[in-house]
Amino acid sequence: MGEAGLEGRLWGAVRSGDADVVRELVSNGADPDGVGSDGLSMLCVAVAAYDESVAEALVEGGADPDRVLPDGTTPLSRAVDGGSPAVFSAVLGKDPGVRLDQAARERLLASARNWYETGVAEELRRRTGVSGPVVTVRVQDDGYDWVDQVSVGDLVVRAGHGAILTSLEWAFRILTPVDELIARAMKQPDEEHVDWSTVRWILVDRRSFETWSEVVALRHDPDRARRRFVLGYLHTRGVVGTSPYYEKKESELLAAWAAEETDGEILAKVLDVFTEHDHPDQEAIGLRYADHPDPRVRREVPYALCGECASHTPEARTALRGLMVDPDAEVRLRACTMSLGNDDLRPEAIRALLLLTEAPDADVRGPAAAALAGSRDRTPAIADALAALLDEDDRLVRLEAAYGLAVRDDPRTAEAIERVGPLGEDFEHDHRADALWRWKWRQKEEADV
Repeated sequence: MGEAGLEGRLWGAVRSGDADVVRELVSNGADPDGVGSDGLSMLCVAVAAYDESVAEALVEGGADPDRVLPDGTTPLSRAVDGGSPAVFSAVLGKDPGVRLDQAARERLLASARNWYETGVAEELRRRTGVSGPVVTVRVQDDGYDWVDQVSVGDLVVRAGHGAILTSLEWAFRILTPVDELIARAMKQPDEEHVDWSTVRWILVDRRSFETWSEVVALRHDPDRARRRFVLGYLHTRGVVGTSPYYEKKESELLAAWAAEETDGEILAKVLDVFTEHDHPDQEAIGLRYADHPDPRVRREVPYALCGECASHTPEARTALRGLMVDPDAEVRLRACTMSLGNDDLRPEAIRALLLLTEAPDADVRGPAAAALAGSRDRTPAIADALAALLDEDDRLVRLEAAYGLAVRDDPRTAEAIERVGPLGEDFEHDHRADALWRWKWRQKEEADV
């Protein structure tokens, strides 16, 4: 196929949002920097559609984010205006601090700051003169974090300019004061907002001891939101990994924090992050809170009692037995799940999990089924409980039940697989779907003998 044909197919893939086809066509020689009759590039089309994956595929394939368009803008400046941190990050490209001259960097920073400080609705009206009602909806920007999408007439902009400003500053190695960055996050009430996550990740990337010290010092702040931010920061550091020096300091800090915190919600979060670390006092701290009045705190206790540093003392086993009959179903579920690996506790955990499969809340029945399905116990009571869940409305609960029956080679497995129904490509690498496939394959092999 000729070059024009490839480019035509690429335009079609860009407009339809098929990033996989975009990558394939670019790798086969299609020009990712093609321009339409209106003078706008393919990358501009992806930016306008808020299509992060297509924008990323084009930039990775060689599309120029700094290409000057007939109106003097660039795909990157349009991504800043569009207000989607995910799309902006996809378009930013490599080494923007080196690639862009000082004047270009200052223009991008000024644009992001102006949108952020003025407000999206006000700036839209100022730039366009369009009046009318403002419509604001919450949208997922990158699959994890949310942002407001603001519409004035036919104009739509996402209000993620705080996150974009933070990212630009870091890309240009501008060390914005820690307090200023955290204040940006605090303007939003929800830690799943893009401003929270972006500030958190940037501060994690700033690996100096000074930055770390300034952030963790806020654990004493009377503002609960700031203490929550510190916990999110420490959790993120644990996810990306840190040095043994910081691992020890953070473990000790969290142990001290767990002993001091009085707010139930924050204490539960402290314990959640603390149990991701190894600490010699982990079991003692878990025992201290085994009868805490807030169920959110008690839900974290089993992880402290069953962690790698926990000694599984008689006191810990007694506490876990108490938690298995806790008034809160989620506490019971976690205590049972964490106790399955202990020979002394397993029978009691199994009995409690069997009761949880009959709980009124499907959010409890599903995890209880998963724990039973994956347990080493092969008694008929578990198979019967799993079979009883095959009528659940939630397909994932039915899948857990079918998986448990398949690994036990239960005669009801064929019926269970029928109840689950067809599983699409989303389950291609799912261990439960694989177990069902293997069970059917074995049945066919045996039938062919």
